[in-house]
Amino acid sequence: MQIFKFLTVWSLMFFISNGSYCQEVDYNATGTLGEIIRLDPEMDNVIHPGTNIEVLGKGFVWSEGPLWIDEGQYLIFSDVPQNAIFKWKEGEGISAYLKPAGYTGEKERGGEPGSNGLALDQNGKLILCQHGDRRIAMMNADLDSPEPNFTSLVDLYKGEKFNSPNDLAIKSNGEIYFTDPPYGLVGNMKDPLKEIPFQGVYKVDGKGELTLLSKALSRPNGIAFSVDEKSIYVTNSDFSSAHITKFNLDTDGSFKDRKVFFNTSHLLNKGLKGVPDGIKVRSDDYVFTTGPGGVLVLTPEGKHLGTIVTGESTSNCAFDAQENYLYMTSDAYLLRIKLNK
Repeated sequence: MQIFKFLTVWSLMFFISNGSYCQEVDYNATGTLGEIIRLDPEMDNVIHPGTNIEVLGKGFVWSEGPLWIDEGQYLIFSDVPQNAIFKWKEGEGISAYLKPAGYTGEKERGGEPGSNGLALDQNGKLILCQHGDRRIAMMNADLDSPEPNFTSLVDLYKGEKFNSPNDLAIKSNGEIYFTDPPYGLVGNMKDPLKEIPFQGVYKVDGKGELTLLSKALSRPNGIAFSVDEKSIYVTNSDFSSAHITKFNLDTDGSFKDRKVFFNTSHLLNKGLKGVPDGIKVRSDDYVFTTGPGGVLVLTPEGKHLGTIVTGESTSNCAFDAQENYLYMTSDAYLLRIKLNK
């Protein structure tokens, strides 16, 4: 059962991504939705029985890339089709944060041009996966005074433009690992502007040197390190091969082997919404991955403990600094749930 109380505190004004007209939307909403499915008693160690999924906002086109900013005690997240980043703060609700966020060109374009995955580097700078500009970029402005002024960190592989960098994870040594599926291209795999014939997983080091780590996955998407950084998880958001792959890392940070960590095909066969997309690893090595049904909670061994069922295709998730809450971007919604630690 869905319960919503729409607030009238303010409405946000945003130009749609092509900039041709203005749309007024009140994104603020409260209430609860969904349910928690518990497949194993261990799930109670993660989420207390009776805990509800809270609605923090509603009305987005496709919400993505949540990132907790601890210094300001707020969350930012992308709306990819709107080429915008929004902000949520306790007691203040939803507000505009940054636009344009992923496409800074002047030529009108459709599709999903905005930013997707977001992360903070070691200096506290915002690093963005920019679909429209087809690059990994850094916002030059301070977090609390955002401006659409970016420095490109990497945009080419052997002289060819990336497809559309989608999600990223930053290692403790500053290296950026990221995925490059075709979702930001208007024509997807058949887009005439697609230059790289595969969908890669890459890393870029502090000197800007780029390394292709894998081209084995058909639709690499979410990416996250294990707590010890000896391995990394990459989701594959392909309906015909919907799984999470775990790569072990060599001493130089390259991939030395891989295995399927969790296959979601049996959940897709039940008709549940969503495919593996965003993924995060908690400090106790529990894996939270979006997938069919919502957010799946997995042990470090790949045992499925339960699912945070949102009822929508869920794109990504993020913890606050203390891991008290899990924030989720789920289609038109921004959600959160209290965690047990």
